[in-house]
Amino acid sequence: MPQVAARISSDQERWLKDYFRTKSAGAEFILPWAVDTFFRAISAIKGIFSGPELKTIIEAHRDLRLLPDHTRLSYLLLRVMDACDVGMVHTKHGASKASLEAKLKRLDDTQATALMVWAAAYWVSRNCTADSLDEYIKEY
Repeated sequence: MPQVAARISSDQERWLKDYFRTKSAGAEFILPWAVDTFFRAISAIKGIFSGPELKTIIEAHRDLRLLPDHTRLSYLLLRVMDACDVGMVHTKHGASKASLEAKLKRLDDTQATALMVWAAAYWVSRNCTADSLDEYIKEY
């Protein structure tokens, strides 16, 4: 099995040891579970939005470095609505700003975080091109 070197806080390390006896045992369970859960969640969340809306969300996350403290619904709304108001990205992709905003507001913080991670990941992926955007929104 491939190995991953992750950075965790002292509290997270203590939590893994408390719940799984060792940090390694906890990491071996949590990481694959988190990845699988993320992909299931993003598949469900993407079903809420149209293609143009997903493209707008991705476009709003261009040149953005996500920080854990900024992965909440309020930040997602701010980021996307600001991109629509200032950059008119929704018109570029043919999305309705009002419809997009209404759908975003129905998400919870966990769903918003998954969507933000997915959108920001596009810009650092190896296949990040204008042509690959259509493929990216269809994946998973």
